[in-house]
Amino acid sequence: MPRTRKTRTSSAKRRRLKKRSMILLPHNYVLITIGVLAVVIGYSIMRIENEVDGFLSLYIAPILILGGYLEIIYAILWRNTTRTDSTPDSAQ
Repeated sequence: MPRTRKTRTSSAKRRRLKKRSMILLPHNYVLITIGVLAVVIGYSIMRIENEVDGFLSLYIAPILILGGYLEIIYAILWRNTTRTDSTPDSAQ
């Protein structure tokens, strides 16, 4: 039985998927964890003080929460940009 074009295409897709690396690197997961911890600590501080006009719940906790969310966004968008080319910059 001859192979159909559909079979060859699907096997080629499988090979490409095997070569594909992870979307996020371990460094990204560390940054995401730090951001999640900052958000959890910010909400915990807000709950522990339990006052509307308290210094911690009015100033410190929102800064921690906002910083945590920004850290998570940065961690998702971060890519390693190291150059791997070995050509010299200029040949004079």
